[in-house]
Amino acid sequence: MPVRELSSGLSYSYNPGLRTATASIVKVDMVMALLLRAQRQRRALTGWERRAAAQAIKVSDNAAASRLWAAIGGGSGLAKANKKLGLRDTRPGPGGSWGSTTTSAADQVRLLNALVSAKSPLSARHRRYVLGLMRDVAPEQAWGVSAAGEKAEVKNGWLPRERDGGRWTVNSIGRVREGGRTYLIAVVSRRHRSLGAGIEAVERVSELVAKAIGRALL
Repeated sequence: MPVRELSSGLSYSYNPGLRTATASIVKVDMVMALLLRAQRQRRALTGWERRAAAQAIKVSDNAAASRLWAAIGGGSGLAKANKKLGLRDTRPGPGGSWGSTTTSAADQVRLLNALVSAKSPLSARHRRYVLGLMRDVAPEQAWGVSAAGEKAEVKNGWLPRERDGGRWTVNSIGRVREGGRTYLIAVVSRRHRSLGAGIEAVERVSELVAKAIGRALL
């Protein structure tokens, strides 16, 4: 996991070599890829694109995500967008298997940075749009890194994986604000015995590290 506090630039990372399946956190990446494509074509999103983007992020709808995957050109389209977004470790899933995209926590912080930085290839309007969707995630899906603060824009991903004997991959990414500070946090993890155990671990580590960085900046 990495955590970065935006005003100071202070950051912390743990186990940077870990690569996991994204599960549904890739839906943020897909929406950003869609917006980059729309910018390149000098057009607004269509009605169905806006509906699919909202469904994919707010309620983690898989059918909507599959439509977005096709719209951006599948894995090759995601890879092209990720190059522009500055990602280094993310490998798109094969065929239509967008949830099998692999990533690092560091890449997910790079993705989050592209939502908050004025140097992002995404326009300010599009950055606000994606963060707005993440702010409006369904309450039952608003767990994860949001435990580190009072206000958060978040997207989570969860998936039992056959290759891990049915154990769970549990991921969470987001921007979190607490005590006048703003944190970009990405936690990717695997081999949890249950979804609940994964959520508990993600929330605990997010809260601990954000508090530690906050104390270090006092």
